[in-house]
Amino acid sequence: MEAASPSTPRIHRVSVVIPVYRGETTLEPLVTEVLDRPDDWTTPAGHRLRIDEVLLVWDRGPDRSDRVIRTLAAAHDRVRPVWLTRNFGQHAATLAGMASSGGDWVVTMDEDGQHDIASLPLLLDAAMAQRAEIVYARPAEEAHHNLFRRVTSRLAKWSVLLFAGSGDSTRYNSFRLVVGEIARSVAAYAGSGVYLDVALGWVSHAVAVCPVPQARPAQRRSSYSFRSLLSHYWRMVISSGTRALRMVSVLGGALAAIGVIMAILLVTTVAIGFAPEVRGWASTIVILLVTSGATMFSLGVIAEYLGAVVNMAMGKPLYLIGSDPESGPLGPQP
Repeated sequence: MEAASPSTPRIHRVSVVIPVYRGETTLEPLVTEVLDRPDDWTTPAGHRLRIDEVLLVWDRGPDRSDRVIRTLAAAHDRVRPVWLTRNFGQHAATLAGMASSGGDWVVTMDEDGQHDIASLPLLLDAAMAQRAEIVYARPAEEAHHNLFRRVTSRLAKWSVLLFAGSGDSTRYNSFRLVVGEIARSVAAYAGSGVYLDVALGWVSHAVAVCPVPQARPAQRRSSYSFRSLLSHYWRMVISSGTRALRMVSVLGGALAAIGVIMAILLVTTVAIGFAPEVRGWASTIVILLVTSGATMFSLGVIAEYLGAVVNMAMGKPLYLIGSDPESGPLGPQP
């Protein structure tokens, strides 16, 4: 590591982690853009940084991103492939890249070219100025999505903040800068199904948000379906803590209180001679639907927590790094 004299700022070594699922067409220009940065890059505040390595984590996508990764690794010394044994998902793939990194800092980026590496100096300046161990990029204008996705995204973040108690989830962004030892520690200890940003919040309270220029249009359509986004949201809720379980208890108590109040009202009306005729079929059905729905919802929440606990107890790995499938026993035969 290069030593810095008292008059010369130290060089911050940066590892770039890019999870790759469907990057056959976008990965090469993105990596080229990253590697074109100067070896001694100076930030606006005068800090020096250098991108030491680019880790491409192959998450077993449907296209031939693996071929592109091999080509880039053969052409550039700083490109390091990380091969996963199956598709584990974006957050697990990002954690696998963090575990394999060696830099003072780890910056994570998406494969679709939407994040601009030119904003990295701004993130580092924000980290140094605010003594922050984690810095999230906040684009001046968010990526353009349809109205339905924008509304549901905001509702999801609001509900996570309310029910999961995970902090300000609106700051989360996959373009983030993390102190290297924090990133590697989280990657080593996070359990199965964890939401990456929630896990980072467990080990650090020094979190900052840095404004960056407007996000660039993605070079391809997002691979997230509504179903996968819903699963992504639910995993964030479950891994955020146990407040959702406490909300189940509150829901049960509220329904019980409503039942007691209704019983008191019924007894009171009978006592003062205003007993209603024998009716109430519709209201009975409504009450049954509400209470049974609340019961089933509560059981579902509890089951999700139990499932997460069982997965961790049985040793289900968050990710597993293997070798290049082309060089193993299943690769091409001579």
